Amino acid sequence: MIRFGPEVCGNLDAALGREWLETNGLGGFASSTIVGLNTRRYHGLLTAATKPPVGRLVLLSKVEEALILDGRRVELSANRYPGIVHPQGFQYLAEFRLDPFPVFRYVVDGIEIVKTVFMVHGENTTVIHYALRAPGAGASPRPGRIRLELRPLIAFRDYHSTTHENAALDPHVQTGPSVASVAPYAGLPRLYVAHDAEALDGTGTWYRNFEYDVERERGLDFREDLFNPFALTVALDGRGQAALIASTEPRDIRRVPAYRQAEVSRRAAVLAASPADDDLVRTLVAAADQYIVARGDQKTVIAGYHWFSDWGRDTMIALPGLTLVTGRADVARSILLAFVRHVDKGMLPNRFPDAGEEPEYNTVDATLWFFEAVRALLHYTEDYTFVQASLYPVLADIIAWHIRGTRYGIRMDVDGLLAAGEEGVQLTWTDTKIGDWVVTPRHGKPVEIQALWYNALCVMAHLAEVFGDATDQDRYSKMAAQAQRSFTRLFWNEAAGCLYDVVDGETRDATIRPNQIFAVSLPHTMLPDEQARRVVAVVEQDLLTPYGLRSLAPGDPQYRSRYEGDPRSRDSAYHQGPAWAWLMGPFITAYLKVNGHSPAARERAAALLNGFREHLRDAGLGQVSELFDGDAPHRPRGCIAQAWSVAELLRAAVEDVLGPAAPGPKAAGARLG
Repeated sequence: MIRFGPEVCGNLDAALGREWLETNGLGGFASSTIVGLNTRRYHGLLTAATKPPVGRLVLLSKVEEALILDGRRVELSANRYPGIVHPQGFQYLAEFRLDPFPVFRYVVDGIEIVKTVFMVHGENTTVIHYALRAPGAGASPRPGRIRLELRPLIAFRDYHSTTHENAALDPHVQTGPSVASVAPYAGLPRLYVAHDAEALDGTGTWYRNFEYDVERERGLDFREDLFNPFALTVALDGRGQAALIASTEPRDIRRVPAYRQAEVSRRAAVLAASPADDDLVRTLVAAADQYIVARGDQKTVIAGYHWFSDWGRDTMIALPGLTLVTGRADVARSILLAFVRHVDKGMLPNRFPDAGEEPEYNTVDATLWFFEAVRALLHYTEDYTFVQASLYPVLADIIAWHIRGTRYGIRMDVDGLLAAGEEGVQLTWTDTKIGDWVVTPRHGKPVEIQALWYNALCVMAHLAEVFGDATDQDRYSKMAAQAQRSFTRLFWNEAAGCLYDVVDGETRDATIRPNQIFAVSLPHTMLPDEQARRVVAVVEQDLLTPYGLRSLAPGDPQYRSRYEGDPRSRDSAYHQGPAWAWLMGPFITAYLKVNGHSPAARERAAALLNGFREHLRDAGLGQVSELFDGDAPHRPRGCIAQAWSVAELLRAAVEDVLGPAAPGPKAAGARLG
C-alpha cells in the first residue's frame, strides 16, 4: 500500500507530482493526480480503448464533487484555471492511498467521505464509489442533512488532443431508471452513467479554460473546455453511500459491490504469484499486470502510459519480466502468437498505430528481441512443442530474410554481421526523428544489433538441434562463429577499453553509449571474459546513475542531461544523455556475469535497485518512469509508467539478484536488501 497524509495531499507542489493509474486490460485507463487536479490532457476517469488496445478516447474527464451540509456548500474538487486553483478541495483531503486502487479520504467538519476509483477488467468501465463514515470520537455532531452533488465533465476526444466549446455538441441527456447517457458527437460511443441519485438536473453547461500544467511544460496545447451535461444529487445522510458507473455500455448500479470484489480478488491472484516476498518485487508484479492487454483474441503489451500503444521492440524486451517472472507463461505464448501473425518480410512490427492502421516495420532490433523472448519462454517452460509448432518456421523464415536482405537495407554482410540503415530512417531503439532529422541514425552495424544477431543464431542452432535438424544446426552454428570472429576483430576499442557503438565500413564510432552492455548481458555473448569486464567497468564509470544508464556519456559534446521543454527540445535530448530505467536490468545482469554471484556482488546489485524503492512513491505511483534526467537530482521524465522499465527491473531482481534464474518461483521467500 502507498499512502500519503495531509502533509502531502495539502501541498499542491508535492501532490501534483504524484499520479495514480488504473487500467482495464484493453488499453483503456483512468488517471489523475492524488488530489484530482488534472495536469495532463491524458488525465481522465474514463479513457476508453474503442479498438483495443488502441482507438483511445477521453470520454469522462472528471467529476466535480461538492458536499452540501445543511445548505452549506463545500467543494471537494480542484482545477487549474488561468491564474488560480479553484476550488481547493485538496484542503479537505486527509489521506490518499493505493489499497489496492485509489482511495481518497476527505474530512469536512468531522465528516469523512471516502471515495474509491477503479476500472472493471475487460471493460471500458470505471466505478466511483463514495462512502460516508461516522464522525470520530470528539468530533462535532453530524449535520442533519448531508447531500453529495456530482457533476460529470465530458471531453469526448482523442486522448492526444484537447476539446473546446463548440456548437456541434449535442447536449441531450437520455435518462432511465438509475441511468443517464449522452452521445454528444456522431460517430463516437455513447457514455452511460449508472447512478443511485435521488435527483438529476439535465441543464448542461460548459466549464471553460482548464489548464494542464504538464502540457504547458511540454510546449503543447494546455487549455481545454469541458461540458457538464447533468448534475446528480445524492442524500448521503439517508444511506451513507453513493456510486457512479461510467461505461460505454449500460451497467447496473447494483453491481458495484460485485465489481469491486471481483477486482480485489483478481489483483490478489496476481500478487499471489509473486516470485519473492519482497516489497519491491511485489509492487513491480502488481505494476506488470497493467501493461498486459488484449489485441483481438490474443494478448499484447502497452509500452507505456499515458500515450504509447503496443510496440514490437518494447513488447519483446518486456515479455520475460512481465509474464514469465510473474508466472504467466500462457500470456507469454499469447503475445508471441499475436506478433507472429504480423511478421512480414522477416520483420516484426515496430508499432501498431493508435487509429488501428496497418503496422509499421521500421525497426531492426524488435525482430531480434523476438528470438530472446522465445529463448526465455523455453527457459521457464521447456515448451518446445509449442515453439516447434507455432514459432520455429517463422523464426527460420526471419533468419532467411535477414540473410538475403529485407527492408531498410537490413541484411547479413559478407563478414557475417548484420548491417542496417537507410537515409532518413531510424531503426534501433534510439529512434528519435524530428521532421527529416534522425537524431541518432546509427547506420551500418550497431553494436547491440550484432549482439542480438549472434544471440538469435545461437538460439536457432539450439532449436535445430532439439528438433533434429542437423543441417540447420550446423549452418546456424557456423554463421554464429563467423559473426563472433568478425565482431571481436571490428568492435573492440582498445584505447577506450570498451566497444565501438557503430561500425560502418572503415568508420568506427567511439561514442560511449549503453548499447554495448548487451554484448555482455545477453545469454549468448561473443566477448572474452576480460573484455566483458572492461565493458562493464566503462559503462559503470560513465553511464550508471541510481535510476538506470545514461544514453550518452556526460563528457560527450552532444550530452544533454535534461529532458524538458517543447517537443523539439525533448526529442533532441531523448537519447543524448537522459538515464533510461530499463537499462538497469541488463546492467545488473552484466555486472553479475563478470563479477560472479558472490554475496558481495549480489549485495552491490541489490543496492542498484534501491533508488527505485522511493521512486515507486513518486511520479506514477507504484510504477517506474520511462527515463530520468542524466544529472542529479535525476528527475523522472517521459511516461510515468513504462513497460520495459518495470519488466527489466523485475527480471533482474528475480533472476539475477535473487537468482540464478530458474523456471518457476524458485526464489520465493527471499528478500532484496
